[in-house]
Amino acid sequence: MLTDAEIESFVADGFVRVPGAVPRATVEECRAQLWAASGCSPDDPRSWTEPVVRIGAMATAAFREAANGPALHEAYDQLAGAGRWRAPLGLGTFPLRFPSEKDPGDDGWHLDAGWTSETGEYRVSLRSRGRALLMLFLFSDVGPDDAPTRIRAGSHLDLPPRLAGAGEEGRAWFPLCAEAVPASEGRREVAATGRAGDVFLCHPFLIHAAQRHGGSTPRLLAQPPLEPTGLLDLDGPEPSPVERAVLAGLRRA
Repeated sequence: MLTDAEIESFVADGFVRVPGAVPRATVEECRAQLWAASGCSPDDPRSWTEPVVRIGAMATAAFREAANGPALHEAYDQLAGAGRWRAPLGLGTFPLRFPSEKDPGDDGWHLDAGWTSETGEYRVSLRSRGRALLMLFLFSDVGPDDAPTRIRAGSHLDLPPRLAGAGEEGRAWFPLCAEAVPASEGRREVAATGRAGDVFLCHPFLIHAAQRHGGSTPRLLAQPPLEPTGLLDLDGPEPSPVERAVLAGLRRA
């Protein structure tokens, strides 16, 4: 269970770490499946030829178990609201990062899109259609040199004023990022480091970025959304922590 202090930190900073949320045995099974899917060997650095290898959704029993442990279900309820999220059927996508001097080409600051329109355009809306949380599942130990995800703490508060008035269809993702990323430049930067089995639960509007791997051990991570059952209710009497952060951002405008 998240403490009151952790929930308030999530509202203010946009993220919380749930240590040991995935049992060790499950982590090891998931890790073995990721290595098999990657075409690389954990014991042969010569097979690590690219800075990043991307793997799509994995829906095996191990990944379903990883996404649906009791500690995570309780945290989903606490942050997004009970009954307001769908139990994940697996996990994905997986950007596996390897020690390399090459430019990974995907390390720009951004927020994740909520959904894709009928024309194929990525979009984001104030009531966060399509995304209840951004999640980071660590399937390897991640230290400061192991390409931890970079987070701009509190940057989720910069988004609501830019989405207010855009209606249910929200705004196109790319120009929104072009505005929000510079606005968040003064925010404190935090590295999402931790042990294998830790999970970072993040506000859907959080600005974050990848980075080049400067360590020696490949980083295995999943970055799926938690899917909502509906839209954020910004007028209700008891807003969830996700909704409270959106309302706080609107008040700052």
